[in-house]
Amino acid sequence: MSKRAKIFSILGVYLFGLVLLVALAGSGGKNDAYQPQNEFKLDPWINLPGPFDINKAVVYVIVAAVITVWAMIYIAHRMQDHPNRVQTAVETVFNLMRDNITRNNMDASMAAKWFPFIATLFLFIWVSNLIGFIPLPTNTEHSINVFGIDIPSFAIYSATANLSVPLVLALVVFIGFTVEGVRAKGPIGYLKGLIPKGVTGGMAAFIFVLELFSNLLRLISLSVRLFANILAGHLIILFMAGGIAVLLGIAAIGWLTLPLGVILFIFEVGLVATLQAFIFATLASIYFGGAVAHDH
Repeated sequence: MSKRAKIFSILGVYLFGLVLLVALAGSGGKNDAYQPQNEFKLDPWINLPGPFDINKAVVYVIVAAVITVWAMIYIAHRMQDHPNRVQTAVETVFNLMRDNITRNNMDASMAAKWFPFIATLFLFIWVSNLIGFIPLPTNTEHSINVFGIDIPSFAIYSATANLSVPLVLALVVFIGFTVEGVRAKGPIGYLKGLIPKGVTGGMAAFIFVLELFSNLLRLISLSVRLFANILAGHLIILFMAGGIAVLLGIAAIGWLTLPLGVILFIFEVGLVATLQAFIFATLASIYFGGAVAHDH
């Protein structure tokens, strides 16, 4: 069978399935009981005293941390003079983190000092984003009965799709570059560094307030960018893969949007997961480098 014939065969099966679903299923009416946002609701799995309940966000953070540490230790103990494909890929990522993220934004001594932190930040976010696209039985709101046992239904979820996780990471970065700036320039010098050279008088006070506010907004810049992109990607995949069909009660829409869901899934896994980790780590490096720079 030629390539063109295969394409037309797949298209024919797709259209036949669409027509069949329209004819057999029709419309069941709007499903008001279905709440897509509940996919990201954090129901406690293990109740502990105070605000320390174990939920799926906590589990995903722990799993991502364990995978990140284990993978790096495993690879570090198996480095060879003649690298295999895995080692070559790891060395490529290492060079990306060292040269493009840290050394491009900090001086040599500071890059060497903060490289382990920035690299860990990048890898942890990257792993968190990637495992967030693996369907796992984490949806405790809707269960599936398997041989008389109710288990949570399969869903995709990422710890970075919960604002608290990127916000904590951003807060650590904020404290880190602020401490470095104060250490390099002193408290007064660091605050003076917020005002561009040559600006005096009332304009200097105005610029100082703006720059101070801008520094605080870096918390939002870092955390919301990561959170919003991952959350939006998961929601769009959810809708395209069948969520909108369930919401509207029209099965044919799910069949119609499923190819788009697959394409979006590949796009999110192949590009967005890595890109968001890269952007977060790069911005963190820029903030560290800017905090100690003597020229505004």
